[in-house]
Amino acid sequence: MNRDAMPHRTLALAAALLLAACQGQTSAAPAGPSTDGVDLRGAAIGGPFELVDKTGKTVRWSDFQGKYRIVYFGYAYCPDVCPTDVQRFSQGHRIFARENPALAKQVQPIFITVDPERDTPAKVGEFAAAFSPELIGLTGTPEQVEAAKSAFKVSATRGEVQPGGGYLVNHTNLTYLFDPAGKPLGTLPTDKGPEAVAAELARWVR
Repeated sequence: MNRDAMPHRTLALAAALLLAACQGQTSAAPAGPSTDGVDLRGAAIGGPFELVDKTGKTVRWSDFQGKYRIVYFGYAYCPDVCPTDVQRFSQGHRIFARENPALAKQVQPIFITVDPERDTPAKVGEFAAAFSPELIGLTGTPEQVEAAKSAFKVSATRGEVQPGGGYLVNHTNLTYLFDPAGKPLGTLPTDKGPEAVAAELARWVR
């Protein structure tokens, strides 16, 4: 027996076992964000709300229990950022659905207005339908919307009213992802495009 070769064989075996263990850990490891996402696990974001959908039906946060939730706060009269973000996460969700149809059914996209004075139930319904049949648009009284904004740590400030009554709203434009229990997981990288959103969903949704 070549005793000089034994340490090398032992090291090789140890390395192989370590690699196998690491591979096993990778496949069973908990989900986490990519370098494009943000880890929000444990953050105090989200919570109960009571709003209405396009038909005026009351919708509560608890209605989505058991589903992952994509949540975006914006407004239907937004000229640029909102439609861009909503289009990207909607397209990302569709890409994810093509690759993971069963898992995609467990994800509910939600759009919540920060401009309840103008965004009626019909208006948010029309806005949501323009991007995806799965996207639910929600509004409510100013008090209800304010409570939802507070729960989700969203800020929104109305700009100067222009001739004709129009105005812009500066607001938080993060796209949040929540787990089936309603706890925050992370953000979706809408700034990186639909493919990045789909990839991020694949990291979290199991």
